[in-house]
Amino acid sequence: MKPFTSSRDSGPGEGSPRERVCFQLQVRPDRIEEYKERHRQVWPEMQQALRETGWHNYSLFLREDGLLIGYFETPSLPDAVAGMAAREVNARWQAEMAAFFEDLDGATPDTGFLRLEEVFHLDEPATMMDEKRTDS
Repeated sequence: MKPFTSSRDSGPGEGSPRERVCFQLQVRPDRIEEYKERHRQVWPEMQQALRETGWHNYSLFLREDGLLIGYFETPSLPDAVAGMAAREVNARWQAEMAAFFEDLDGATPDTGFLRLEEVFHLDEPATMMDEKRTDS
């Protein structure tokens, strides 16, 4: 997928191209409240590692049945994932969080998610979205 540049998405490194990433996971219904509580207290060193490795504008959305949708922007998804994989704090966080999810098949939450296809963006013409789909 080709990254994009937009004034709305510029941040550190003004004008840096960023790829929008949306993903899905399923939180176990019996763990939803604890999952929400853990995310009210994300470790500061985990937050810093995410920022340093290219996870920008990161949000999580949780439906009452446990459907979790995540969204973030990054200059490079492979670099962002690899950067976090190299951080000790991420290994600790992923080990603690894995039990909250269904259907990871042995993967960690940060690598076992289902990436969703972007089909519309208000600030990009449809032709650019078509180009992204053919480049992935």
